[in-house]
Amino acid sequence: MPDQFVAPVPEGGIAGWLAGDGAPVLILHGGPGLSDYTAPLAAELESAFRVIRYQQRGLGPSTTSGPFDVSRHVADAIAVLDAARAGRAYVIGHSWGGHLAMHLASQRPDRVLGLVIVDPLGAVPDGGLGDMERNLAERTPPELAVRARELDERALAGQGTAEDALESLAIVWPGYFSSPQAAPAMPPLRLSAECYAATFASIQSHFDQRTLERSLPALTMPALFVLGATSPIPAEHGIASAALIPGAQYQIEDCGHFPWLERPGSVRSALERICG
Repeated sequence: MPDQFVAPVPEGGIAGWLAGDGAPVLILHGGPGLSDYTAPLAAELESAFRVIRYQQRGLGPSTTSGPFDVSRHVADAIAVLDAARAGRAYVIGHSWGGHLAMHLASQRPDRVLGLVIVDPLGAVPDGGLGDMERNLAERTPPELAVRARELDERALAGQGTAEDALESLAIVWPGYFSSPQAAPAMPPLRLSAECYAATFASIQSHFDQRTLERSLPALTMPALFVLGATSPIPAEHGIASAALIPGAQYQIEDCGHFPWLERPGSVRSALERICG
């Protein structure tokens, strides 16, 4: 069983889990405002790495308080590394977590040994968000797609509830996979509507300022992007992000948005490649 710990932050604490031995690896889950769903990925890595994962702020057992912005999420990741006594770590980020990983590496390159960016929200505006919404709508029965869009717009505007956002996610969930008809059941998830809306507002602000476009070219650590050929986020957005990081590579897997579920071992092999 993973060891539990709490990383102190000014607003309370960030709950984390630690398992395995070897080079430290920090996993950043997607969302934002979503409960951590990366335990199956962590289990793939624990035989060879010291795996650190945590619940991002907005949901218990971590602090449910804001502020909910990119800088605070980066600071939380650093607090987790400190609490886990990992001076520097490899970082795996999925979806929004991949976007956060790029901000983390840009702001604190001294704490990042290398990056594995898994089917991310990209670094170049709008990161593929528009394409993802269109593709998910096309993969969803029309009457349900309309309902999902209404719910998501309400959540992004800060007017929806967690139940609204989770209903929207459940509607489009099959579209994240290469074969929606064979998609696995959505795991039990929780969502903070406040964190979701506020973090996306912060993401948009950084897009407007082109923060990652300006900062990623200065990175010197190894980086590898793992992209799904049939993900609702087209691979071109990950490729454009990789192009900003000197020496970064990418691999396209025959899968959707969750490579470790459809292509077990693909994320671990990417990590092993950048570890050299």
